[in-house]
Parts: sequence; C-alpha cells; structure tokens
Amino acid sequence: MFQTTKQYVQWQEDGAEQQARWLSQSGYEVPKRIVIVDDTTTANEAYRLANAGTSMLWRGDFHNAKQLLQAITRRIDKAEKRKLSKVKAKLDNNSEPQQVLPNLFHQNRLAQAQRTRLLSRLLLQFEANFELNLRRAPDVSAVCTAAFGEIDEPCVLSFRDLQGAISAAQWRKKGVPINALGVSIYPHYSVFAPTRQEYVQLLLDAPLPERHDLALDIGTGTGLLSVILAKRGFVKIIATDLNPRALACAQDNFQRLALSNIQLQQVDLFPKDAPLADLIVCNPPWLPAKPSSPLEYGVYDANSAMLRGFLAQAKQYLAEGGVIWLIMSDLAEHLNLRSREQLLSWFDEAGLAVQYRLDTKPTHGKSQDATDPLYVARQAEVTSLWCLQ
Repeated sequence: MFQTTKQYVQWQEDGAEQQARWLSQSGYEVPKRIVIVDDTTTANEAYRLANAGTSMLWRGDFHNAKQLLQAITRRIDKAEKRKLSKVKAKLDNNSEPQQVLPNLFHQNRLAQAQRTRLLSRLLLQFEANFELNLRRAPDVSAVCTAAFGEIDEPCVLSFRDLQGAISAAQWRKKGVPINALGVSIYPHYSVFAPTRQEYVQLLLDAPLPERHDLALDIGTGTGLLSVILAKRGFVKIIATDLNPRALACAQDNFQRLALSNIQLQQVDLFPKDAPLADLIVCNPPWLPAKPSSPLEYGVYDANSAMLRGFLAQAKQYLAEGGVIWLIMSDLAEHLNLRSREQLLSWFDEAGLAVQYRLDTKPTHGKSQDATDPLYVARQAEVTSLWCLQ
C-alpha cells in the first residue's frame, strides 16, 4: 500500500540543508544519501551511484532525465541478462528442468527487485500540488494528484513513480477492452489491469448454478468478475477487496457500465453479515512468492496465504447447491513452486470437491516469447476454472 504516515527526506544543496516530504509507491525507506545531478551527469556515473545505494536528485532538463533513466535501464538489463543466462544455460543442459526452474524463477524475481531499486534512485522534487519546475517538464499535477492524493507541500519521489502515475492516467483514460464482453474496464493507479483475459471466456462458458440470486466476488480488483456475473444475470453481487484503491476503481467501472446491483465491502476476503451465496468467484494471485510493490499483490501471494485463506473459509458462505468458481493458472506447478497434489489437498482439507474444470491456454506475449527466462514453464501453462462444491 502507498504510505500513509508522513516522512521527510533531507539533503545538502548550495551549502544549505534542504527538506521535502518523501513519497514512495513501493514503500522504500527514505534515502540516506542524495547527490545533485543534472544534464552533465553521464549514464555510467549515474549507474555507478545507483549501484552504490546513492539516490540522485535531478536538476536538469526533464527529457534529459528521461533519457538518463533509459540509459541506466539498458545497463541494468545487460548485467542481469548475463546473470540469468548462466542459470538458463543449466536449464538448457539439464534433462530434468523441474530441478532448475525454481532457482531460475527466484533469480528472475531478485533481478526484478534489484532493477526496481536501482531505477527508483533517480529522484524529482515537486513544489506543492505537484508543480514540477524543470525545463520542458509537462504539467503532471493532475495525474500525480489522482495517483498519490493531494499534497500541499514540497515533495520528492522517484522518476519511476511519476512514470507509473502517467501510465495509470492513460489506462484510466483509454481503458482495457474486454473483447469477450464488448466493454472496457478502466484500471486506476496501483490496481492490477486485466490485460490477461483468457479466463473471461471460461466464466462466460461455465454452467450457472440452479439458483443465481446472490454471488460473492472475493478480491474484486478492477471489478471485472462482478461485471461478468452481472452480465450473466445474477440478481445481486457483493464484491470485496482490502485495497481502497481497488474499491474506488471497481465502483468507477460499475458506474460507467450502469450496474447498480453490485455492493462493495472493504474487508479481507469474505463480506460481513452477508446471506449465503449461490456462487462464489475468486481469481487469486497465482504465484506463491512475496510481492515487492502494491501492484504485485495481483500476481504474487506469499506462501499462498490468500488462496489457502479463501479455500478454508469459502464453504461456510455457500448456500445449499451453491458452487465456487476458482480461477487459477498452473504456472506455479510448472515452476515447481506448488504441486497439483498440494492444491487438491487444500480442496480436500476445506471440504470441497471438484465438480468440473474448464481449461484454456494463455495467449499473452510472454507465453509466446522464447527469449523469456521462464519460457519453458510459460509455454506449458494452462489457466483453469475449477468448479468446487
């Protein structure tokens, strides 16, 4: 989650102590070392400073800062490609890839986290209300306010967080077309966008339970699953999420589509004081690993905590004859991070039986990219709708 307590960063500039509020989308600690950099700073120098743990406060042309960040990115990617290629070579030469894939996955995660840390060290200073006083700087006050809230004092944040806010504003403006539904969903800042949509058709194809008065959408995110259920004729839907940004995003999407039969609750997993449901749907994070940013909570679930918590409680919220639709990829199984036997045992422990399963193959870019370090697992991946009773 985005930080809620105020923190301040200090640095020396022009012989005086300076201070501004510190903002970090990824929850990074206040920088301990800051140097002033500008148009004369080379990419090699900036890369060296970032690796040394030094943050850099930009004082030059805005577009030059953007180019510098791109140059640092190329150096990071080149270094990490060398590291990952050594691990991948072991995979290519190993007759039992399942022994190598978990290590490759964790190495890739470490590389991603290190990449984010290094790129976050190029900083920008804003005046109150996100006024950016740099040459050729765009007016970003509206997109920053939408992402971070109103700030009536000077603040410092990373260039990368600004780029994230600008990208989120574009998502929110243009939307993500959901082709199978003929509608668009509009993600907000720090809410996972439904760019992978193979599971949408599964939800449209699955047989409805005999009664479909009430459905629960657990971990609604953008609200897409609730939209599908409303389109399929459920009388009432209760959608839950712990993230207030997700709830605001879902409400925005429901209003855009004129859906008035969906109630939102900010809770962890299941709603309070709800009647028993005819259908419970959940699309939990698919990979059992620790998220490193708020956005990654849509992908990574440390120790499968959300999945296991959902399964352990779901039965008590089901009406007689009700069913659960669980949307899951088996990528974790191909990466040897979780076995099919483990998943089935969690079903059994929760008192749930598999009624049927619908499968589909992913079509997203990484599943077709042979240069991706995890391609062996991605090409074997299957996304499923598990119907549980």
